[in-house]
Amino acid sequence: MVLLIIRHGQSEADLLGVHEGRADFPLTELGHSQAKKMAKYVAEHFPPRIILSSPLKRAKNTATILQDEIGCELKIELDLIEFNNGVLAGLTKEEALLKYPLPEGGRPPHIAIQNGESELEFRFRAERIFHKIITEYQQFKRVAIVSHGGSISNFLKAFLNQSNHNEFKYATGDTGMHLLEIRDHLRIVKFLNIQEHLV
Repeated sequence: MVLLIIRHGQSEADLLGVHEGRADFPLTELGHSQAKKMAKYVAEHFPPRIILSSPLKRAKNTATILQDEIGCELKIELDLIEFNNGVLAGLTKEEALLKYPLPEGGRPPHIAIQNGESELEFRFRAERIFHKIITEYQQFKRVAIVSHGGSISNFLKAFLNQSNHNEFKYATGDTGMHLLEIRDHLRIVKFLNIQEHLV
C-alpha cells in the first residue's frame, strides 16, 4: 500500500500571520497555482485511486484540484482536520500572546488549550486515522491524503511508530509531499516533503 501525504497550498492565513488551526481560511491565488502544479505532478508520477481530505477549505480546495486532474473519488475524513487550537484560531500571534500567554515551561501535553484539544489528544487522533486508512482503504493500493502541517507531522509519527510525546517534528511546505509504503509488514519512507513541482 502506498500513501501519498500532501499538505494544502498557501492559505489566506499565511498572509495575515494569524494562528490558523481550525480557522477556516481558503487558498490564496498562489495556493491555487501551487495545487494545480502539484496535481499535474501527481497525475504523472503517483496517480492515486482515492483521495482523502480534511474538511477545512484550504485542504478540501487542494484535494478538489487534485481530483479534477486525476478523476478518482474524493472522500472527506474528519480526523485529517488540523489541530484544534481553540481560542487561538484566527488570532494574530501578538493577540494570542497577550490574551492567552503560555504557562511557564509550556503547556503540558495532556492539557488542552481553552475550547481546543491537547497535544496528546491530537496525537491519538493521528494514530486513529492512520490505522483506519491502512485497514479500511487498503484495497485502493495507492491513497492520496490531503491535510495540514501539524496533522501530517503526527501522521508521520504514527507511521514511524514514534512515541506520543517526543522531540521530533516533520515540516511540510505548501503542497509538500511525503511518499510512504507499507509492504510485507515493512514501513518504508520513499521521500519526505518534496516540492520539486513548484520549481
